[in-house]
Amino acid sequence: MNIRNPWALRSQPPGKQSTTSSSHPAAAAHGATLGSASKHAAAVLAATAALWGVALGGAQAAEGQLRIAQQYGIVYLLLNVAQDQQFIEKQGKAQGVDIKVSYLQFSGGPAVNDALLSGNVDIGGAGVAPLFTLWDRTKGKQNVKGVASLGNFPYYLVSNNPQVKTIADFSDKDRIATPAVGVSVQSRVLQYASAKLWGEQHYQRLDKLQVALPHPDAAAAIIKGGTEITAHFGNPPFQEVELAGNPNARIVLNSYEVLGGPASSTVLYATEKFRQESPKTYRAFLDALDESARFVQANPEQAADIFLKSGGGGKVDRNLILQIIKNPQVQFTIQPQNTVGLGQFLQRVGVIKTKPESVRDYFFDDPRISGGS
Repeated sequence: MNIRNPWALRSQPPGKQSTTSSSHPAAAAHGATLGSASKHAAAVLAATAALWGVALGGAQAAEGQLRIAQQYGIVYLLLNVAQDQQFIEKQGKAQGVDIKVSYLQFSGGPAVNDALLSGNVDIGGAGVAPLFTLWDRTKGKQNVKGVASLGNFPYYLVSNNPQVKTIADFSDKDRIATPAVGVSVQSRVLQYASAKLWGEQHYQRLDKLQVALPHPDAAAAIIKGGTEITAHFGNPPFQEVELAGNPNARIVLNSYEVLGGPASSTVLYATEKFRQESPKTYRAFLDALDESARFVQANPEQAADIFLKSGGGGKVDRNLILQIIKNPQVQFTIQPQNTVGLGQFLQRVGVIKTKPESVRDYFFDDPRISGGS
C-alpha cells in the first residue's frame, strides 16, 4: 500500500458547475494554530473561487445559487451522490428554479464556520459539535441552525501504539490527530469520553495530546508508523484504511459507545437568512439530499463507484468502500440521531451557554428532521 498521502486534490471540471479546494498542511506544520489554519483555508477558498469564477463576499447567494462546504470522507457520500446524479438541479427545476451548485473542500469545522459566517458559502458540512458552537453563538444574529444529517457513522479513535488499549493508556509521548483541536466533533467526542472516565472537570485532559491534521495526512501517518502521530480520531474510510494498512492499528474508542448508539456526527447547517431568502433553493437541496439517501440505500454498488470517482477517499479499495456502505452500523438518513446528549454536555462544561432540549432547538423545522434526537 502506498503510504504517501493518497488523497490528493481532485478538482471537478467547470462543466460540473462545482468548485473544489483543499488544504493539506505539511508535517512540519502539525503544531500550527487553529487561527492560522483557518486563515490558510480562507486563502485557498478565495484562490479556488477566483479560478472557477465563484463569487465571494459578505452577501449571501441569491435564489438559484448554492455554495456547499464539505470535507473529506465517505460521510459526505450523500453530497457526492447529489452532485453526480444532479439531484439538486433536478429538484430545483421541480421548484421552478435553475440552481447553480458549487462545492468547496475544507478540512476542519472552524474553517467551514468562517466561510459560512462570512457569506462565502450557503451550507456548511461539518461535525455536529461545530454546529452546536455556531448555533449558540449566533442566536439573535445570523441564527445558524442544522439543515440535515448526513447519516449515522461510527467514528473510530485508532492507535498504532501497542501500549494503548483505552483512552486511559495515552501518555505524553502520544499525539492524537484530529481535524481541529478542541472543537471538531472528534475532539468533542473525546472530551465527552474523558468526562465520563475522569469527571467533567477533566474533560480537556487529552486536549494537550491532540494535533490538527486533515484525515488524509493522519491516515498516512498511522499506516506508516514511526511518526509523532500515534493515534487518529477520524471517519470512514480513513479509519478502515488504517486498520487494514497497519497490523498494529486497533480501535481504542468508538463514537457510538460515547454518544449512546448510532449517531449523526456529521451534519449540514446554514444561516436563517439563507433559508428565508432562498426558500426554493433550500427546499430543493433538502429534497435532493433525501433522494440521495434513498439512492444509496437502493444502489450501494453504484454509490461506491460515485464516491471513488469523487476522490473524497483517495485510492481506496472498492470492496472496502462497499463494506462501509453495507455496514449495518451505517445508516443513510437525513434525520439527526443521538445528538442532543453531546450538546447538553457542551453546555454543562461551559463550551456553549444555551442548553439544547431537542433537535427543534438547533435544526430548522421540517417533518423529516424534527422527529430526530
